[in-house]
Amino acid sequence: MKRDSGFTLIELMIVIAVIGILMAIAIPNYSEYVTRSRITRATAALSDMRVRMEQFFQDNRVYPTACTAAPAATEIALPPAADNPDFAFTCANLAANTFTLTATGQGKMAGFVYTVNQSNVKASSIAAGSAWPAATQNNCWITSKSGC
Repeated sequence: MKRDSGFTLIELMIVIAVIGILMAIAIPNYSEYVTRSRITRATAALSDMRVRMEQFFQDNRVYPTACTAAPAATEIALPPAADNPDFAFTCANLAANTFTLTATGQGKMAGFVYTVNQSNVKASSIAAGSAWPAATQNNCWITSKSGC
């Protein structure tokens, strides 16, 4: 007697159910991983800028002329948008002894804001409506859904 080869409908439905369960777990985890990697790029750029601001202060003893979008040879450049398209970087509160560097999320990262100042005080906030829960931290950078 010849037996038919192939899959039964129940076997096919079980495979589809297993794939669906795996996708329901994998896609959200991957999305969170991508968001965390974007945050890491922004905070690394802020840390790099802070070090360069301190080097500028050591050379010039003031901050006000340190940070600009189109720097002269002695000034510090903001990270180009091509290097980090998910965040816009700004320098604020530029005075003789103070500065605040800010990375503001844009596009898929809208609602995320990270700052650091001359004293290396880090702060972060995530606005309501983003993919992550709304939160504010005044002493660290939020780098995951669980916090700092």
